[in-house]
Amino acid sequence: MSKFKKKSSASQDIPTAALPDIIFMLLFFFMVTTVMREQEILVKQLLPKADQLSKIQKKSLVSHIYIGEPKNIGTYGEEPRIQTNDVFMEPDELTLFVNQEKDKLTEAERDRITMALNIDSEVKMGIVSDVEQTLRKSNARKILYKSVRGVDK
Repeated sequence: MSKFKKKSSASQDIPTAALPDIIFMLLFFFMVTTVMREQEILVKQLLPKADQLSKIQKKSLVSHIYIGEPKNIGTYGEEPRIQTNDVFMEPDELTLFVNQEKDKLTEAERDRITMALNIDSEVKMGIVSDVEQTLRKSNARKILYKSVRGVDK
Protein backbone atom coordinates (compact mmCIF):
# COMPACT_ATOMS: atom_id res chain seq x y z
CA MET A 1 0.00 0.00 0.00
CA SER A 2 1.17 3.40 -0.76
CA LYS A 3 1.19 6.33 1.59
CA PHE A 4 -0.75 9.41 0.71
CA LYS A 5 0.73 12.69 1.77
CA LYS A 6 -1.44 15.70 2.28
CA LYS A 7 -0.07 18.60 0.35
CA SER A 8 -0.92 21.93 1.86
CA SER A 9 -0.81 24.86 -0.46
CA ALA A 10 -1.81 27.36 2.23
CA SER A 11 0.92 29.66 3.43
CA GLN A 12 1.55 30.03 7.14
CA ASP A 13 2.66 33.68 6.86
CA ILE A 14 0.47 36.44 8.25
CA PRO A 15 -0.01 39.27 5.79
CA THR A 16 1.22 42.52 7.32
CA ALA A 17 0.68 44.89 4.40
CA ALA A 18 -2.42 46.49 5.98
CA LEU A 19 -0.92 46.75 9.48
CA PRO A 20 0.34 50.37 9.16
CA ASP A 21 -3.10 51.45 7.90
CA ILE A 22 -4.79 49.84 10.89
CA ILE A 23 -2.36 51.45 13.32
CA PHE A 24 -2.88 54.91 11.84
CA MET A 25 -6.66 54.49 11.90
CA LEU A 26 -6.48 53.61 15.61
CA LEU A 27 -4.16 56.54 16.26
CA PHE A 28 -6.53 58.98 14.54
CA PHE A 29 -9.52 57.49 16.34
CA PHE A 30 -7.96 58.07 19.76
CA MET A 31 -6.75 61.54 18.80
CA VAL A 32 -10.25 62.57 17.77
CA THR A 33 -12.14 61.02 20.69
CA THR A 34 -9.80 62.01 23.52
CA VAL A 35 -11.10 64.88 25.63
CA MET A 36 -8.51 67.25 26.98
CA ARG A 37 -8.98 69.38 30.07
CA GLU A 38 -12.04 71.51 29.52
CA GLN A 39 -10.95 74.57 31.44
CA GLU A 40 -7.81 76.16 32.74
CA ILE A 41 -7.73 76.76 36.49
CA LEU A 42 -6.80 80.40 37.10
CA VAL A 43 -6.78 80.27 40.92
CA LYS A 44 -4.42 78.57 43.34
CA GLN A 45 -5.75 75.23 44.55
CA LEU A 46 -4.38 73.71 47.73
CA LEU A 47 -7.36 71.57 48.70
CA PRO A 48 -8.03 70.72 52.35
CA LYS A 49 -7.43 67.19 53.61
CA ALA A 50 -10.14 64.86 54.91
CA ASP A 51 -10.42 61.25 56.00
CA GLN A 52 -14.07 60.41 55.24
CA LEU A 53 -14.49 60.82 51.50
CA SER A 54 -16.93 59.42 48.96
CA LYS A 55 -16.70 59.30 45.18
CA ILE A 56 -19.09 60.97 42.79
CA GLN A 57 -21.40 58.47 41.13
CA LYS A 58 -22.55 60.43 38.08
CA LYS A 59 -19.98 63.02 37.01
CA SER A 60 -22.15 64.44 34.22
CA LEU A 61 -24.35 66.10 36.87
CA VAL A 62 -21.42 67.96 38.49
CA SER A 63 -20.43 71.55 37.74
CA HIS A 64 -17.23 72.94 39.22
CA ILE A 65 -16.73 76.27 40.98
CA TYR A 66 -13.15 77.22 41.92
CA ILE A 67 -12.46 79.65 44.76
CA GLY A 68 -8.98 80.85 45.62
CA GLU A 69 -6.31 83.48 45.20
CA PRO A 70 -5.59 84.22 41.51
CA LYS A 71 -2.36 82.80 40.09
CA ASN A 72 -1.69 86.07 38.23
CA ILE A 73 -1.62 88.47 41.19
CA GLY A 74 -0.41 91.41 39.09
CA THR A 75 -3.53 91.39 36.93
CA TYR A 76 -6.28 90.17 39.28
CA GLY A 77 -5.04 91.19 42.74
CA GLU A 78 -4.60 89.13 45.90
CA GLU A 79 -8.22 88.81 47.00
CA PRO A 80 -9.84 85.37 46.58
CA ARG A 81 -11.84 85.11 43.37
CA ILE A 82 -14.55 82.79 42.05
CA GLN A 83 -13.84 81.01 38.76
CA THR A 84 -16.29 79.10 36.57
CA ASN A 85 -15.61 78.03 32.99
CA ASP A 86 -12.37 80.01 32.54
CA VAL A 87 -13.86 83.32 33.75
CA PHE A 88 -13.91 85.12 37.07
CA MET A 89 -17.27 86.20 38.44
CA GLU A 90 -18.88 87.73 41.49
CA PRO A 91 -21.13 85.73 43.85
CA ASP A 92 -24.31 87.40 42.56
CA GLU A 93 -23.45 86.33 38.98
CA LEU A 94 -23.51 82.64 39.93
CA THR A 95 -27.28 82.42 39.37
CA LEU A 96 -26.75 82.86 35.63
CA PHE A 97 -24.01 80.19 35.69
CA VAL A 98 -26.27 77.72 37.53
CA ASN A 99 -29.11 78.32 35.06
CA GLN A 100 -26.75 77.76 32.11
CA GLU A 101 -25.49 74.51 33.63
CA LYS A 102 -29.06 73.34 34.27
CA ASP A 103 -30.00 74.09 30.65
CA LYS A 104 -27.33 71.62 29.48
CA LEU A 105 -29.09 68.79 31.33
CA THR A 106 -32.33 66.98 30.60
CA GLU A 107 -35.52 68.00 32.39
CA ALA A 108 -35.36 65.02 34.75
CA GLU A 109 -31.74 65.67 35.75
CA ARG A 110 -32.02 69.40 36.44
CA ASP A 111 -33.00 68.97 40.09
CA ARG A 112 -30.14 66.54 40.68
CA ILE A 113 -27.35 68.92 39.62
CA THR A 114 -24.42 69.04 42.04
CA MET A 115 -22.13 72.04 42.48
CA ALA A 116 -18.58 71.01 43.34
CA LEU A 117 -16.79 73.71 45.30
CA ASN A 118 -13.02 73.48 44.85
CA ILE A 119 -11.91 75.83 47.61
CA ASP A 120 -8.32 76.67 48.48
CA SER A 121 -7.57 75.84 52.12
CA GLU A 122 -6.38 79.43 52.78
CA VAL A 123 -9.64 81.12 51.67
CA LYS A 124 -11.71 82.91 54.32
CA MET A 125 -15.24 81.68 54.95
CA GLY A 126 -16.95 84.95 53.92
CA ILE A 127 -16.72 84.41 50.16
CA VAL A 128 -17.66 80.73 50.59
CA SER A 129 -20.75 81.75 52.56
CA ASP A 130 -21.72 84.23 49.82
CA VAL A 131 -21.40 81.49 47.19
CA GLU A 132 -23.49 79.09 49.29
CA GLN A 133 -26.25 81.70 49.74
CA THR A 134 -26.33 82.43 46.01
CA LEU A 135 -26.49 78.73 45.16
CA ARG A 136 -29.33 78.31 47.64
CA LYS A 137 -31.28 81.18 46.02
CA SER A 138 -30.75 79.71 42.53
CA ASN A 139 -32.09 76.31 43.72
CA ALA A 140 -28.77 74.42 43.43
CA ARG A 141 -29.02 72.74 46.81
CA LYS A 142 -26.63 69.82 46.31
CA ILE A 143 -23.15 71.08 47.17
CA LEU A 144 -20.01 68.99 47.18
CA TYR A 145 -16.80 70.18 48.83
CA LYS A 146 -13.77 68.75 47.08
CA SER A 147 -10.82 67.60 49.18
CA VAL A 148 -7.88 65.20 49.11
CA ARG A 149 -7.40 62.07 51.21
CA GLY A 150 -5.37 62.36 54.41
CA VAL A 151 -5.49 64.28 57.67
CA ASP A 152 -2.69 66.32 59.23
CA LYS A 153 -1.91 65.17 62.77
